[in-house]
Order: sequence, then C-alpha cells, then structure tokens
Amino acid sequence: MTKRVVVGMSGGVDSSVAAALLVERGRDVVGVTLRVWPWQEPEEAPRRFGSCCSPQTADDARQVARRLGIPYYLLNTEREFDRTVIDNFASEYRAGRTPVPCVVCNQEVKFGSLLRRARAWEATAVATGHYARVRRDPETGRYLLFRGRDARKDQSDFLWPLTQEQLAAAEFPVGDLTKEDVRAQARALGLSVADKPESMEICFIPDDDYRGFLRRRIPEAFRPGPIVDRAGRRLGEHQGLAAYTVGQRRGLGLTSDRPLYVLALDPARNAVVVGETEDLATERLVATAANFIPFDWPPEELRVAAKIRHSHGPAPAVVRALSGPRPQAAERRVEVVFDEPQRAVTPGQSVVFYQDDQVIGGGIISGA
Repeated sequence: MTKRVVVGMSGGVDSSVAAALLVERGRDVVGVTLRVWPWQEPEEAPRRFGSCCSPQTADDARQVARRLGIPYYLLNTEREFDRTVIDNFASEYRAGRTPVPCVVCNQEVKFGSLLRRARAWEATAVATGHYARVRRDPETGRYLLFRGRDARKDQSDFLWPLTQEQLAAAEFPVGDLTKEDVRAQARALGLSVADKPESMEICFIPDDDYRGFLRRRIPEAFRPGPIVDRAGRRLGEHQGLAAYTVGQRRGLGLTSDRPLYVLALDPARNAVVVGETEDLATERLVATAANFIPFDWPPEELRVAAKIRHSHGPAPAVVRALSGPRPQAAERRVEVVFDEPQRAVTPGQSVVFYQDDQVIGGGIISGA
C-alpha cells in the first residue's frame, strides 16, 4: 500500500519541490496550506509577490498542486495559530524576552496539529520544505536530526524541540539539496514558483513591522521606563521593553562618549539596562525546556558546538544538566559553558547543540 504524506505547502519553491519529489517517489501526496493570519496584500508590488499571508500564497500552492496532479486543501488555522504561536510571541516580549516564533510553530502546528490532522486522513507523515534531514539510528531505534546539506540554508535550528514521535513522522525532501538544486528542479518541472523570491519576514507580520504589531497586541509592553547602567544610574527613558532586544545599539536616544548597548531587559523594574560592548560578552547561559534527540537526557556533561541564534556560528561549549534524570518538562534545565565568551546572549532565543552535522538538542535561553 502506498504511504500517504501530507505536504505543508507555503506557496514557495522549497515546499513545492518537496511535494514534487515525493510525487516522483510514488507517494500518495496531499498538499495543504495553513492559513494562519487574515489575508493581507502589502501595498508595494515587490513585497506583495513574496508575502506569506496573502491570497497569492494559496494561489501559488494551488497551481503547483494542480501541476503535480495532487489534491490540495486550504485550512483555516487562524484561531489555533493565534492561541499557540502568536500568544507565545506576545507574552515573551511582554516578559522582556525575544522569542523565535518558527520554533513554536514547528513544534505545535506543523508537526503538532497538522500531524494529527494528517493521521486522521490516514497519512503516515508530514513533509515540509525545511533544509534539514532525519535518519533512524538502526542500533538505538531513535530518530536523529541533521543539518541540511546546504549550509547557507540550513534550518535544523528551528526543529530542535521535535519529539521522537514527531521526528518519526517528519520528512524533509529538499534536505539533501542546495537552494540552486531546488530552483533547477522547479524549473525542470515547469513550476510557476521556480524563481519566486524568498519571504524573509515573520509570516504573521507581512509588513515586517513587528513593533507596530506588538503595540496593537500588547500596548502595556510599551510603557515608558528608565534606561539604567549596570550600577543602576538612570541615563534616559525607554519607550517600552518590547521595543528593545539584547545587543541593540540604535534607537536608545542616549548621549555617551562610547557606544552603549542593551545588556538586559528587566520587567520587574520596567528598565532597560545598558553598557559597553565588552559587557555583552558572557561565557555561560542557562536554558529551559531543553530537549535532546539521540537520548532522553544527558547522563553527563556533553561537548558540543552551541548556536545562540540563527545567524550565529556554533561555538565550542560544554552542556551540563541542571535537573536530575528524567525531569518533568518544567524542570528540563541545562547550563551551557562556552570555551570563549559569546556576545549578546539573548533570553527567549534558542540555543541549539550540534556534534558535527547532527543536532543533539537545544533549549530556550533564560539568562546568562
């Protein structure tokens, strides 16, 4: 019996080619686009073509599905997405942290609710256009996660929270390809999205104005307060914690002989703490909600390369568990100690652990 797979189709070239590759392999493919936000058309024509949340997105995905001869569905998941991804996004900013909404979306929506729907349709897997790879270890039986072959496009750091059950049902057909290979494949198949520009914005903020979005969503997070130095001396006034992030230099409105940067956001005092560039460096961080992929929980300290943000290169470090064996979800805390200090470690961001190309696990940075 041919195994059915549901493909999350964003209307972009990566997910379109993912669907095409699965059709070529003889799979029973069903295309699905998740409508996560009310349709919006950016006013500028160049941005309109690449916008995530627009009617064009579904039209492009539908055209690809028709070209491939597969069924296609548009699912309205606005309420669910709002409850899981956007609520988390807003609450993290309210608490003075800088979240990564794609991580929550992958865990709770694409390989959460969509996977549950897929199983109701008798599908065995959900496939996406992520540049990542999954493989089953024949010795342990566990599913392992690896970087995509194209180092420039690797997205494995957005997938670290996936459980064994989710990884077992995850497929990433373009993970072994480069971006150039993907576009060439799309052209060869005559797909209309072959040369479609990539969308870089947060999918539910198509105008890329996340501060404007947060002002409408959580106006209380834009209550003015003091900007202070590390000694607590008041240097100025900020326009709300949600308008700042660790490492930020511009927009502080301060006069100083030396450049000042945001070191921390303090919700208890409603204060932005600033300092000089050397003050941004730290050798240690603590992460919560830690997840490990090759094993349930590390029995001893691990040597890894730890990545503190998507655009950051992995740095040598040691990971130590701060919780006992088999901790509950709320107690899954780890300490990460770097060989060399890292700049602008940001609460709310993901720290992801690698050994060569393998993703060992990750967590949410809670502090340095």
